[in-house]
Amino acid sequence: MSGVNKVIVVGRLGSDPEVKTVTSGQTVCRLSVATSENWTDRDGQKQEKTEWHRVVVWGRMAEVCGKHLSKGRQVYLEGRLQTRSWEDQQGQKKYTTEIVANTVQFLGGSNDRSSQSNDMSGGGASQDFGPEPSFDSSEEIPF
Repeated sequence: MSGVNKVIVVGRLGSDPEVKTVTSGQTVCRLSVATSENWTDRDGQKQEKTEWHRVVVWGRMAEVCGKHLSKGRQVYLEGRLQTRSWEDQQGQKKYTTEIVANTVQFLGGSNDRSSQSNDMSGGGASQDFGPEPSFDSSEEIPF
């Protein structure tokens, strides 16, 4: 029996999408998506933990994401986990694990953070999720 590699994430963008065209001519979009978990600890104090997800979208959907998404916008993503490696400038091997999305649905309107429509108008209010991991622009996505 083969395995299952499926990821579903509903979260908010921590920054505007990064869109590039790779040498093959295909469009790729990188997203940084935050998901948060809230709970009350034993002392009655409210706690929150934010998890950051690196997301890669390819092709026409990458173009649409770059055009209509912005920091703070809520998205629903489906895809698969992928780990890739590269050598940095010092020759050390680096690894990253990311979600390669094959479905992206835009949630909420440009000003309504609680709505769950597929409004493609863009926009979205900004929200602080804590420190966001940065994408190293020297990292190239394999073609």
